[in-house]
Amino acid sequence: MSDPRPIGVFDSGMGGLTVLRALGQRLPRETFVYLGDTARLPYGTKSAETVRAYALQATRLLIAEGVKMVVIACNTASAVALEPLAEALAPVPVIGVIEPGARAAVAATRNRRIAVIATEGTVKGEAYPRAIHALKGEMSVVQRPCQVFVALAEEGWTESSVTTEAAQRYLGSLFEGAAAPDTIVLGCTHFPVLAAAIRQAIGADVAVVDSAETTAAAVAEALEAKGMSNETGRASSMRFFATDSPERFARVGAIFLGRPIDLADVELIDLRS
Repeated sequence: MSDPRPIGVFDSGMGGLTVLRALGQRLPRETFVYLGDTARLPYGTKSAETVRAYALQATRLLIAEGVKMVVIACNTASAVALEPLAEALAPVPVIGVIEPGARAAVAATRNRRIAVIATEGTVKGEAYPRAIHALKGEMSVVQRPCQVFVALAEEGWTESSVTTEAAQRYLGSLFEGAAAPDTIVLGCTHFPVLAAAIRQAIGADVAVVDSAETTAAAVAEALEAKGMSNETGRASSMRFFATDSPERFARVGAIFLGRPIDLADVELIDLRS
């Protein structure tokens, strides 16, 4: 049976559009509703309690839109709020970005040393180490907060000298020597657009795990397993909600989505009302 209901995707801002981009490529028959809480970003520097409250407000709006599944396309929210969200939104399935990324990292590493780069909030929550160790306890996991990457991505400075220098400062020493990790997890949805600068800093031999791609694969598997796929021939469509400045959302969001966003498709909402 075909299920034409949309998939809801939530992020603190626009970085989660990298997940939406991967979802659209992987699931061309599905429709999507994306909510970016742009009025209250970044989540990465806020307390776990605040992130949980914001995420619950946002995802309840998606439920009201009739979504069949919610994807938490925010590493910070996935790290601290996934379980309470899954409980609050049941029976609608909720998928985060942490577990798929952890599984991919464990599968990719050869020397059992994994690096995770993320925001301060995700690093403090230690969700990636927990998820990785739950899969294979003998793994060595080192985390590094790379908060400046978020601003660079949103400015569109994807391959500038400033970004290259920042990547070298954050990562250069981490990937030197015989004990260096052989796998890195891009633990923030902003980071895939900086992949070229990151690759330059870590070298050609390090496996890069993109949480956007791994999450899209997990969503596809879950839809099939639950019999919730849209089997119609209709082409994919996307609607957007933003809690502040739809104009900026459309302009900056295009960097992450990889294509222009029509301002008419972005609706301004107030989650506090």
